[in-house]
Amino acid sequence: MERRELLKMIAAATGAAMIGMPALVLAEEQGTVAHANSAFSPAEVALLDDIADTILPRTKTPGAKDAGAGAFMAQFVTDCYTAKQQTTFRAGLADIEQRAKGRFVTLKPQARTELLRALDLEAKALLRVPDVAGGAKGAAVTPHYFTMIKQLAIFSFFTSRAGATEALQYVAVPGRYDGDLPYVPGTPAWATD
Repeated sequence: MERRELLKMIAAATGAAMIGMPALVLAEEQGTVAHANSAFSPAEVALLDDIADTILPRTKTPGAKDAGAGAFMAQFVTDCYTAKQQTTFRAGLADIEQRAKGRFVTLKPQARTELLRALDLEAKALLRVPDVAGGAKGAAVTPHYFTMIKQLAIFSFFTSRAGATEALQYVAVPGRYDGDLPYVPGTPAWATD
């Protein structure tokens, strides 16, 4: 699956363009993708894993938690979201915990699903509300936090090895997947279309 197809799928599933992609694309173009430590605690990463796994659970194929979605999501938010988007995202995690009466992880699977479905409906309803605050035309609006979480869960899973090779049909271009190749300085990168 090409990146464009994945981004179209994410936009269709969440009703919004992928948040943080301009920063990621710019960093890739400039060759400055940072891989610093994320600003999330291990408990927050575990919460992200549980939320993502509720969205994309294990079936015959691995789930989002199996793919390490939480760590990816935390790193993406740290590296690609603006300060305002990060604040919204973190407030959303706190809101999920509050709605779960303190611990999302302690909810039964059905209760987790119901909570996230309710949040998804809220997020979709927010997309349909016109901007009545008189914001500047074309100004970026921070979406509902669940839109951000859902987009990252989908993106992280389907770009992971497990998602790309076990949940999707993987066509190796230009060769088979080998994630641990020795790097020889000066070796040109592969280009595919």
